[in-house]
Amino acid sequence: MVKRSLIDVRPAKDEPARGARTRASADRTAPSRPSKRAVGATERRAAIIAAGLDEFTAKGFAATRLDDVAMRAGVAKGTIYLHFKDKEALFQELVRTALGPLIVRISNPQIGAGAGSARAAIELLAETFARDVIGTKRADIVRMIISEGTRFPQLAEFYYREVVAHGIAGMRKLIEYGIARGEIRNPGLAEFPQLLIGPLVVAVIWQGLFGKQAPLDVAAMLRAHLDLIFNEGKAT
Repeated sequence: MVKRSLIDVRPAKDEPARGARTRASADRTAPSRPSKRAVGATERRAAIIAAGLDEFTAKGFAATRLDDVAMRAGVAKGTIYLHFKDKEALFQELVRTALGPLIVRISNPQIGAGAGSARAAIELLAETFARDVIGTKRADIVRMIISEGTRFPQLAEFYYREVVAHGIAGMRKLIEYGIARGEIRNPGLAEFPQLLIGPLVVAVIWQGLFGKQAPLDVAAMLRAHLDLIFNEGKAT
């Protein structure tokens, strides 16, 4: 199908040919715009992902039906299959969309000459995680993986590959940076970066289960944890 230009370069009946040439030149230099069909497809895809997030976090992976996702998104069920081959593919794209930007930041910490202390860099990433994940539907994704990962090992494998592995690698870079600067005295910590991010996982689980009964001061807990890591606890 030939797409019609958004600028009509045909001259009017009494218009000089020069005017036509002028507008034709303008058409060649004007920035292209996406077609209404492309925009519509993009919006429908975004609506499906948003609806999938709502359904998955409310019902879990096993209980979520694509019929319900379609209804929530306001599209026909068949429309989902134009974008995703199955429920698992939708979930995978949802994870990439919801957590991708955060994982990029965590896996590529700003360290090096003039970057400041390792602790400051870790605190910045931890604060970002606390703000953008804990208390949001992104945390529900994490809890869903924890609760259903053993039943759906392919989801756990995907989540490890796309999220956990990158997060661990980023934390290891920060630990090694801290060791090189003399901020972290125990070099063995680089072998177990899970120790650094453990409190964040605890916070996700705790707030989901006991947040109403005993809300956790995540920032204070992280500071206390980093005091232990960096040997900065106050002497008594």
